[in-house]
Amino acid sequence: MFVAQELRKKSIAEYLLYMWQIEDIIRAYGCSLPVIKREYIGRFNYSDEQRSEEIDWFGNLVRMMNEEGKREYGHLQINEVLLGDVVDLHHRLLQSSKFPFYSAAYYKALPFIVELRNKGDKQLNEIETCLDALYGILMLRLQKKEISPETERAIKEITTFVGLLSDYYIKDNTEGLKFEDD
Repeated sequence: MFVAQELRKKSIAEYLLYMWQIEDIIRAYGCSLPVIKREYIGRFNYSDEQRSEEIDWFGNLVRMMNEEGKREYGHLQINEVLLGDVVDLHHRLLQSSKFPFYSAAYYKALPFIVELRNKGDKQLNEIETCLDALYGILMLRLQKKEISPETERAIKEITTFVGLLSDYYIKDNTEGLKFEDD
C-alpha cells in the first residue's frame, strides 16, 4: 500500500505495473489473506499501525479479486478504469498539435508496439500492449533470464514513450493540460 501510494503520485505506469504485480502476488498466495499476512506482509518491518493498514489494503484487494472473478487472471476493475483513463489521455495527446514530443515518442515506439500486438493479444489497446511488454521484461529480469539486444532496444523505446505518457498523466491530474479545444 505504501509503495502504491508513492508510485501513484510519481508515475501512473509504474503504479499500474506495481498493482499488476500485487495481483499476481495475491494469486501466488492463493487469494488467502491469512497466508499473505503470515508469509508476505510478515517479511516487512512495519510498525503495528502500518501492518494493520497493509493487511486492510490487501484484504480489500483479495475481496475485490474474489468478487470480480480475478482469482486466476485478469486485472481488477479499479486498475482497468485507471488504464482506460491513461488510454483516453493518450488519444487526446495524439490528436493535439500541442504535444509534438509525445507524438514523436509514440511514432518511434509504434513499430515495436505493432510487432508486439502481432505476436500477442491483438485485442489489447496499444497502451496495455506496452505495459504488458514492460511487465514481461520485469518478470524476466526477476527470473534473471537473458533479454536479447533487439528486445532491449524495443523496451527502451516503449519505456521512453510510456514514461512520457505517465508524466503527462500526472501533470494533467495535478495542473491540467491545455489542449487546442480548451
